[in-house]
Amino acid sequence: MSEDTIRLVTIGRILRGRLRLLAVVAVVGALVGYGISVLFPPRYTASVSVLLPGQWEERELLTQTEIATSSSVLDRAAATLGKGVSGEELRDRVGAKAADGNIIKISGTAGSPERAQRLSDRVAREFVTFAARLAGEGAGSDAATAPEALRKRVAETNRRITDLANATDPGRSVESVQARTELEKLRTTLQEAVKKLDEAEGATGRAGLVVMGPAARPTGEAPPTRVQLVVAGALLFFVLAVVGHLAAARVNRRPRTEPEMAAALGSALLGTVDVPGERSANRPEGGGPRVRIRRLLGVDTRWDLPTPRSSGDEASRRIRYRRVCARLREELGAPRRLLVVVPNGDEIARRAAGRLVEEAGSVPSLSSSSSGYPMLRVVEVSVSRPMVPDRDAESGVLVVLSAGLWTAGELAGIAEACADGRHEVVGVVVAGTVLARPERAPENADRVLAVRGRVTGGSG
Repeated sequence: MSEDTIRLVTIGRILRGRLRLLAVVAVVGALVGYGISVLFPPRYTASVSVLLPGQWEERELLTQTEIATSSSVLDRAAATLGKGVSGEELRDRVGAKAADGNIIKISGTAGSPERAQRLSDRVAREFVTFAARLAGEGAGSDAATAPEALRKRVAETNRRITDLANATDPGRSVESVQARTELEKLRTTLQEAVKKLDEAEGATGRAGLVVMGPAARPTGEAPPTRVQLVVAGALLFFVLAVVGHLAAARVNRRPRTEPEMAAALGSALLGTVDVPGERSANRPEGGGPRVRIRRLLGVDTRWDLPTPRSSGDEASRRIRYRRVCARLREELGAPRRLLVVVPNGDEIARRAAGRLVEEAGSVPSLSSSSSGYPMLRVVEVSVSRPMVPDRDAESGVLVVLSAGLWTAGELAGIAEACADGRHEVVGVVVAGTVLARPERAPENADRVLAVRGRVTGGSG
């Protein structure tokens, strides 16, 4: 199985095991997003288009966008708007960008649609006025009529040159030929000057910017809207909660395999037993407020435990318990009394220990025959401050626990508590949950299970 598949399976376990907690976290994130939207009131953006006639290069359009948001334009717009608005404040609320077709879009953002519309229109007008002033427009009537007067003077000069050329004696002397040549050169020079004048006038005419109508009044809020903030807050908190669960699972160092748990307790593994899975397994008992809240959020059980595997019938589960009892008998050599230590809060281990006591009690243990099972007594021990009763009639301790719940330090603490009570840990039994199947036991199952004697086989 690849790491990607493992990650998907892990995320699926988080969603199944912490669905209610993730839902609550998402609601909290949505409330945080709503609170942010209240702190930052909604804003509206209006845009207006300005047309630049003529042919413009891309770098020239970029220059015009910079002019549209320059301090010269924004200061004039702020002075016109009034209400204590400065050009520096408008710099963060006004933007300009070049669009296709030699069009510059100027946008303004404000707290209401009307103010946004007014701001965009005012900046666009100030931009057109400032651009015209840079291009030399509006300098007076003399500047506007000078090119036309110059054209008339050039036309009159051309006619005078023609008259002089006609009056010169054509081709009769060297002086006449030189005079006609000089007159033609003068005509050519005047024509080139007029051409350059026309080109310069066309370039000047490009600066005649046109505002393509007033800005449309915005009908919706500018992003991020309140709905976007609420959705973003819920999604962010949900993702952070999932990432937090993954990080916690990665740094988790709890022993999960049977050899690791047996090594932490300093004893040998006697086998594994099955407990039919129930919804209440490994849930803390009691009805305090904290327990009720944890139960309501679904965090009273671990999510990273392996999915219960399918189990056989009751007969196969009973065989596992009897094999553990048989190994205990072989380990001790003779029927003796044992303490069965179960960590407090481990519901699966507690149920497994009770089942072991039942199976061990099904055969007389203290008879003269050596074929009986040990007599077991269950004791629940606090993991935070383990305390095992002092040795009385018992001659050892059998530890029963489930996988993935306790750290190596907690298991070592239980072993130390057993040593303080002068008990030897004779074995470890690991209990796991299984999915029980409907019972379909054969008619002679009771007679098969009633057979006494030594039972061999693995721990399954």
